[in-house]
Amino acid sequence: MPDLSWTLPVARWSFWSSTSAETAEVAFIDPMMRRRLSSLSRMALKVAHDCVQNVPQVRIVFASRHGELRRTTDILHGIETGKPVLPNAFSLSVLNAMSGLFGIARQDRSPANAISAGPETLGYALLEAYAQYTEEPAVPVLLVYADEPANGAYGEVDHEVQQGALALLLGAGQLAQGHLACTVCEAEHQPDAERAGVTRFETQGEAVHHCLDTQSAAAWQHAGATWQWGWHVSAV
Repeated sequence: MPDLSWTLPVARWSFWSSTSAETAEVAFIDPMMRRRLSSLSRMALKVAHDCVQNVPQVRIVFASRHGELRRTTDILHGIETGKPVLPNAFSLSVLNAMSGLFGIARQDRSPANAISAGPETLGYALLEAYAQYTEEPAVPVLLVYADEPANGAYGEVDHEVQQGALALLLGAGQLAQGHLACTVCEAEHQPDAERAGVTRFETQGEAVHHCLDTQSAAAWQHAGATWQWGWHVSAV
């Protein structure tokens, strides 16, 4: 894999942990729809809303390795027992369900796409957000990453995710808090993370959140490649 690096101007970011004792508040969603939301969608919508207050229009990059796989699994179990598939259940099981609900709630018809790329999902979503931002920096980009472990019926999952949600708002009139530097290179070209003073994590989500929260470098390795993130504070 050739070396690749890019930097994102982060205006706002928000994180929701599965360890929180509270339920993610999404009062801006219609009550009828709110009752049908999974915990995953609630987390995603919560962090997304936190980042776009007073921002009327925003492009969305939504990323999730498994998406609403638990809801899909329930549908499959229902089919197995002869139950009909309800349209609402199906519409909320697709990968881009959250971005669609978010656009409807905000009455925002800006473009939105959804990404799933295995254990590297968050990293490639950050690259997609960067590509969109550099192509049209006058329009803000919202990256939302939300995930939860797959149902045990699917067996052991390599580099399994933790439950949680993370959102970042990029630019367009918003003063950047700082810049998130992203680097991908072949592991053999990268010095050992521990020797270089960089904390290594089991998942990309943990690494990126650590970088944003502590403003210190974090790394993750998979399939012969090293992903690394660093934070640079913007000048006032």
